[in-house]
Amino acid sequence: MTFETVLTPELIEHYTSQGLWTDRVITDFLDEVAAEQPDKLAAIDSRGQVTYAELKRLSDRAALGLLELGVRPGDVVSFQLPNWIEFLIVHFAVTRIGAVNNPLIPIYRDREVGFMVGLARSKVIVIPQEFRGFGYPEMIERLRGNWPALQHVLVVDGPTTDTQTSWREFIDTPWEQRRDAAELAGLRPDPNDVTLLIFTSGTTGEPKGVMHTHNTLVAANAPLPARLGASRDSVIHMASTFAHLTGFLYGARLPTQVGGATAVYQDIWDPARFAELVEEHRITYTSAATPFLHDTLNAPNLAQRDLSSLRLFACMGAPIPRAMVREARVKLPSLTVLGGWGQSENGLVTLGIPGDPEEKIVERDGYPWPGMEIRVVDFDGSALPAGKEGRLQVRGPFLFVGYAERLEMTRASFQDDWFDTGDLAVIDEDRYLNITGRTKDVVIRGGENIPVAYVENVLYENPRLAGVAVVGVPDPRLQERAWAVVTLAPGVDGFTIEEMRDFLAEKGVAKQYWPEGLEVLTELPRTASGKIQKFQLRARLAGAE
Repeated sequence: MTFETVLTPELIEHYTSQGLWTDRVITDFLDEVAAEQPDKLAAIDSRGQVTYAELKRLSDRAALGLLELGVRPGDVVSFQLPNWIEFLIVHFAVTRIGAVNNPLIPIYRDREVGFMVGLARSKVIVIPQEFRGFGYPEMIERLRGNWPALQHVLVVDGPTTDTQTSWREFIDTPWEQRRDAAELAGLRPDPNDVTLLIFTSGTTGEPKGVMHTHNTLVAANAPLPARLGASRDSVIHMASTFAHLTGFLYGARLPTQVGGATAVYQDIWDPARFAELVEEHRITYTSAATPFLHDTLNAPNLAQRDLSSLRLFACMGAPIPRAMVREARVKLPSLTVLGGWGQSENGLVTLGIPGDPEEKIVERDGYPWPGMEIRVVDFDGSALPAGKEGRLQVRGPFLFVGYAERLEMTRASFQDDWFDTGDLAVIDEDRYLNITGRTKDVVIRGGENIPVAYVENVLYENPRLAGVAVVGVPDPRLQERAWAVVTLAPGVDGFTIEEMRDFLAEKGVAKQYWPEGLEVLTELPRTASGKIQKFQLRARLAGAE
């Protein structure tokens, strides 16, 4: 596959000269850690554990095996694996030979996988035999007739058949005896090559293949040691899927990049099990979307487990209800909760700073990472001053280099060299970010904009509610009306629109901002990263109308 990007020699020179692009590849870090700390535990998952020496040996072997299967630099390898050690082995192997990583979220099924692997023109796909009751080989057989580029299917925990190869057979084969291991050094990729093709999680209903280079990914993790104290002494937890950028950057790659931290993974999120793992392994740091923090604070065994080692919980990918931050300070006083914001296109752009004044942590979505710039513009593209709401745009060394097979779409997403994020925001006088909504989430009622994020945050303070989303429903006279869609807290058996109105009145919310309708669901539709899929709610409510 040929990857058309917006990367230019001028851009490369700009970030390289500033030291923001260091021309390092993640396998460079693996080689160093395996040499310096070969017996250090690299990762612990639900199935076993691996040292850094073993991780390097297995991933190098897999790299040689992929070469034997015909994979070459620039070819795409897809892998739809849970948060297992096999994911790490495949990732490092694919990177080692200059191929392109295409991680797929395990909950994706025929429609999503069919589109994504087809667009990627993957040569190899690695899947589990079964995960959470779903048989992946059967899905691949239904789809592979539409994928002429696909040559091999490797199946973790599966047998070798006429149509697939057992991962165990593949990884137990001594490929280093069949091929010269020295050829791997000659395949070290150019750090400005595309190494990751990761699909957006679908908040708008249209997945796009986001392309990142080695330099953009390494740059995205580089500030964590100085900003958050992440180091080889950290114990880093990850329960978000590795196939989302949060899990990929801070679960699969960060432990190696900071010099050899130990990672603890969950393939199925269970807050009670997370509490046990913190106590057992002395976990110090985790990154996840807001629902994970909510679940942790309500874990049934929270009071019985020692979570004092857990120093940081970085909420990335979705806003944190302010009430939840305050609850965390009461239940886990040794924990710092930091709100951050980012996208598949740009990694983590902003994050709170430990030690910030309370109002910055509670009321803002973080401060820009080193090298990343943010601004807000009016709808005509004019830059706005501090304190004014507008369209959020970003630029910097973490920014993606394009949407696969969508060069014109990529170019249309930029204003000059600023990427238009699709979010509405306010930047305060200290450069802290406050996400106020999505440009496509704005509810315009009779010509007046309703501050969606503000109303949602107030409703999240109601202890009877567990989840909240405010969306616009078409109206022939007013253009739109605002509806609240909520889920209930455990033990709550109902919630009425009168209760909602009384609560908003008590909180002093202007009446023109009150949602005019209410729907109670058992579950809000979310992406794998925890973001609410408001396009599904809009479609549901429009149909109901």
